[in-house]
Amino acid sequence: MVESSDTLLTGLAKLFEVLFLGALVLAVIAVIWMYVVDVHQTKHAIRRNYPVIGRFRYFFENLGQFFRQYFYAMDREEMPFNRAQRSWVYRAAKNVDGMLAFGSTVNTQLPCTVLFVTHPFPILEEDYAKPSAFTIGTDCRQPYQANSFFNISAMSFGAISRPAVIALSRGAAKVGCWLNTGEGGLSHYHLEGGCDLVFQIGTAKYGVRNDKGELDDEKLLAIAAHPQVKMFEIKISQGAKPGKGGILPGIKVTEEIASTRGIPVGVASISPNGHADIRSVEDLLDRIAHIRDLTGKPVGFKLVVGGTSLFDDLCAAIKRRGIAESAPDFITIDSGDGGTGAAPQSLIDNAGLNIRETLAMVIDKLTEQGLKDRIAIVASGKLITPVDVAWALCVGADFVVSARGHMFALGCIQAMQCNKNTCPTGVATHDPDLQKGLDPTDKAERVTSYVVNMQKEVSTIAHSCGVPEPRGLDRKHARIVTELGQSVPMDIFYATEAKQNPVFPQRKN
Repeated sequence: MVESSDTLLTGLAKLFEVLFLGALVLAVIAVIWMYVVDVHQTKHAIRRNYPVIGRFRYFFENLGQFFRQYFYAMDREEMPFNRAQRSWVYRAAKNVDGMLAFGSTVNTQLPCTVLFVTHPFPILEEDYAKPSAFTIGTDCRQPYQANSFFNISAMSFGAISRPAVIALSRGAAKVGCWLNTGEGGLSHYHLEGGCDLVFQIGTAKYGVRNDKGELDDEKLLAIAAHPQVKMFEIKISQGAKPGKGGILPGIKVTEEIASTRGIPVGVASISPNGHADIRSVEDLLDRIAHIRDLTGKPVGFKLVVGGTSLFDDLCAAIKRRGIAESAPDFITIDSGDGGTGAAPQSLIDNAGLNIRETLAMVIDKLTEQGLKDRIAIVASGKLITPVDVAWALCVGADFVVSARGHMFALGCIQAMQCNKNTCPTGVATHDPDLQKGLDPTDKAERVTSYVVNMQKEVSTIAHSCGVPEPRGLDRKHARIVTELGQSVPMDIFYATEAKQNPVFPQRKN
C-alpha cells in the first residue's frame, strides 16, 4: 500500500515536472516571438523601443479602471455614478435594509447640494397617502392614467439583451410603472411581461418605417393596436449625444434584432442625426398631431435642451394653432450627461445642458405661457436615487424616468463595455454565454423592488416635508446651496441665482 502511494506521488511529480518544463519552453518561445514582432512593428513606439516589457503598459492601463473602482476610489468620487449611488440601488433592488449609521458622508456645503425643508410637524403614519395617479393626454381619444411617478426610461432591444428586456417588462408590470421601448422597435419581449409601454420613434423610425425609411402609417397603427402601448414618444435628441442618432455596433445586430428593426444582419445600425420630416417647430407639431389623430393615444417628444429659444417658438406656435389640437401631451427633458451604449466622446462630455439647469427652465417657460397644466413633464438623466427623484418633483416634474438605475437593478456593475458585446453581467450583450448570468425571473423581482423602494423613500422625504405623498412636493420644500456655501429657497434660486450666476452640479467641463 505504501509502495503504491509512493509510486503515485513519484508519477505525479514527474508529470508536474514535464508540464512545468513544457510551460517554460512555451513561455520562452512566446517571449522570443513577441520580441521579434515588437521590434519590427511600427504602430507602437513604446513596444518598438521596449520589446515585450512595453506590453505591460497597456495591460496595467486597462487594469487601472478596475483597481480604481474596487480599491482606490472613495464612495462619492467615481463617475458617471459613484459607489454610494450604486450601492443604494443595489440595496433597494435586493430589498436589503438601507439604514446607515453614525452620520452622512455628503458635504452639504458644496454648491447646488439639495437640502429638503423638513416640517416641524411631519405627516403621521396614519395620514400617509398612496402616490396619486396622473393622466396624460386628456384631449386624446385614449388618455393614459399613469400610476407611478418613477418609470423605466428608453433602452432599446439591441442596446440591451433579450433577458434584460424580459426582466424589465415583467418587473414593470408587477409594480405598475411604464417601460419605454427605446428607438429599436417593439419586440415580443417587451410585450411578454404585460407592462404599460411607451413606444419611442427615433430618427430611423425602426419598427414603423417603410422601405424608404419614412413613417409608415399602417405599421404605426399595428403598434398602436397593442393595448399595452399607451403612448408614443418622438425622440428628437438624447442627452448623451444630441445631434447624433442611435449607434448600435454591427456585432450586436443579430438576426432577431435586425428583423425587429427592419435592417440587415451584422451591419452597424446608425440612425440619422435628425428626423428628415421634422425640420422645424411647425413640422414637430404637425407630426405630433398626425400620430395622435391616427392612433388616438398621447404623443410627446424627448430632447436634451440647448437653450430656451426652441420653447419660445414652441409655445407661440401652440397658442397660434390651438392648445387642445396641437400641444404635445408630454415632453421628456433629458440631461446632457445622460447615458448611452455608444457615443462620440466630444458629445458625451460636452454637448447639451444639464437637467439641473434645464428642468426648471422649461417648466418656468411653460408655466409663464399657461401650458404647464396641459403638457406633462418627464425628467430624465442620472436621476437614480430618492434625492434625485424628489428634487425633480420639487422643481415641478410630473414623472421621473431612469435607464441606468434599472440597469443597476438588473445587475450592471458599470463595466463601461456596453458597446463591445462583452457586458459581464448579460445586460448589454447578445453573447449567449454571457446572457446566462442574467435570470429574468430573479431580475424582474429586483426591478420591482427598486421601484417600490424608490416610491417608499421619496414618500419618506415628502412626509418629512409635511406633505402626505410625493406629488405634493414643490419648490418651497427644498433649498439649494450656493457658491458661498449657504442655502437659499429653491424658488428663489431658480428665479434669480440660476439666471444671474448659474452653478449646477456635475457640469461637463
